[in-house]
Amino acid sequence: MRVLFVAQQIDYEPQGIMHLSSALKGAGHQVELAVAAHQDPVEVARGFQPEVVAYSVITGSQRYYLGLNQRIKAEMPEVFAIFGGPHPTFFPEMVQEEGVDGICRGEGEAALLDLVEGLDSGGPQAVLHLENWAFQRNGEVITNQVRPYIEDLDGLPFPDRALVYERDRLAARSKIKHFLSGRGCPYNCTYCFNHALSEIYRGKGRRFRQRSVAHVLEEVRWVRDHYPLEFVVFVDDTFVLSPEWLAEFAVRYPSQIGLPFFCNTRANLVTAEQVHLLKEAGCHCVSMGIEAGNDRLRNDLLKRRMSREQILDAANLIRDGGLQLTTTNMIGLPTSTLQDDFETLKLNVQARPAYAHVFIFQPYPRTELGEFTRESGWMVGTFDDIGEVAWDHSVLEFDGKHKRGLAVLQRFFAIGVEWPWLVPVIRQLMKLPDNRFFWLLNKMWKGWAIKNRVHPIKLGLREVGETAWHFMRIKS
Repeated sequence: MRVLFVAQQIDYEPQGIMHLSSALKGAGHQVELAVAAHQDPVEVARGFQPEVVAYSVITGSQRYYLGLNQRIKAEMPEVFAIFGGPHPTFFPEMVQEEGVDGICRGEGEAALLDLVEGLDSGGPQAVLHLENWAFQRNGEVITNQVRPYIEDLDGLPFPDRALVYERDRLAARSKIKHFLSGRGCPYNCTYCFNHALSEIYRGKGRRFRQRSVAHVLEEVRWVRDHYPLEFVVFVDDTFVLSPEWLAEFAVRYPSQIGLPFFCNTRANLVTAEQVHLLKEAGCHCVSMGIEAGNDRLRNDLLKRRMSREQILDAANLIRDGGLQLTTTNMIGLPTSTLQDDFETLKLNVQARPAYAHVFIFQPYPRTELGEFTRESGWMVGTFDDIGEVAWDHSVLEFDGKHKRGLAVLQRFFAIGVEWPWLVPVIRQLMKLPDNRFFWLLNKMWKGWAIKNRVHPIKLGLREVGETAWHFMRIKS
């Protein structure tokens, strides 16, 4: 069968879509990808003539994809339209929307392959019983349970990078490529979907699963042999959960790969031994979530379960160990004040990161904090009002002055962390509306810090220009 994946925009390699494509191609099916930022998906569908069109949807993009699906369905009424990703996983009622034939909840490799092969052999009636799926047929909704988590991640084929690289020359030429060493997270931070996903999969296997070191290295080596690669970015939520795995990785990665890499950690996991192993392996930069400087917000509201001392000790260990440090943070949390947000900035000043990322909080549905925000009356409107890129403005019930201050603080947060003496100036700038000049200053500092501190590779003038243009087009 012919399956068309549709993405609105791709900032870096979409691991989920690439894994799904590998599963389908391995079974002999044809796969195409349409990226709306570069081409009209309806035109691609018209030329490819898919029997199945698939959308991976996060909350904030669902209305866009539903509208696009109706356009495709208008020209191809017989195409089977399916939706997967976080939004349908946590909002299975999406299956009742016009033009939606099915939604997939949770992991999709086996589920999608079963669906496509079932449609191929028996049509829509033959797939209505499949696990992970909910269907709308003749006005009736049929919902099936999820199958167990995929336990053996080594058994999955490598993600189909050609699907992306053959359509995005910038991604293909980039010396920076992204990888996943595992799936899942054992922690229950209230703003994250991991806890909600674990409820869906209760009794269906381990939340956190990791590929073998050998399998990860084999993928990195394959990509290095086929595409430009000088900096490896591991996008796992937490790369360092298994000390034994990291110890083996630290021995084998330098001799078999030998490229600098980036990964994520948690302050409560950082030890001198861990930092030493990362440095020995070739790690260049580590990212760590601070999220909130206020103890009540960080530990009671967000359930991060870590102290200021742990955060600062971890930052010192990382920097003293010769690694670059970046941080992630949230401002505009429910029950918070602007003074709380400046407390977050102050804690980052003490941690001294190479760059401090900051986002204005968005209440994603079915997460613990998202539901608290809605039920406590902190949210304006509904979850449908959240845009796909909404991290530079708040949808919470703050007054106009507070919202204006948040938007400007988000622009100048990293600048204030780098030059704390500018904080009084930033407080004055927060009285002004956000504007393109503030946006430009934010982008310029972020671009310089990432290029010169976070990424250890040298880029040519063309690469710098292309990368800058790509990220300048991303609103936040």
